Amino acid sequence: MAYFEWADDMVIDQGPIDQDHQTLVRQVNDLHTATSEGRGHEVVARLLEELVRDTVEHIRREEKFMESVGYPQLARHKEGHDSFVDELRSLQDQFAAGSITVAPRLSMLLRDWLSLHIRRYDKDIAVFLRKQKREAARTPPRPRA
Repeated sequence: MAYFEWADDMVIDQGPIDQDHQTLVRQVNDLHTATSEGRGHEVVARLLEELVRDTVEHIRREEKFMESVGYPQLARHKEGHDSFVDELRSLQDQFAAGSITVAPRLSMLLRDWLSLHIRRYDKDIAVFLRKQKREAARTPPRPRA
């Protein structure tokens, strides 16, 4: 059984956002497996770099998408993203300084943050999009001139 399982209640768009989230979940599981096998320190530098890169890219895409659909909670959502990236970069700095506890702390941080963030904050995006679709379906088309 994986350390962090993708679940149906984490689905946001059945598209690029979910694909990004699934990539991050796989990376968390890879890191946890390596740590459990005593190889955490060997692979943490590469995985940490990939996780930070992929997380930052995902956040940029997600924020651009939220902006394009007029998501009203973008500023609050962005604050959470910025804080998380700061935490990742702090762990990256600690690893570079020789900390040997970064790998297990990183896998816990990622699992917990991803699970909470996707299920709570990203789900709000899905709710907003469904509401927009319902409202658009109720609005009669404008007559053509």
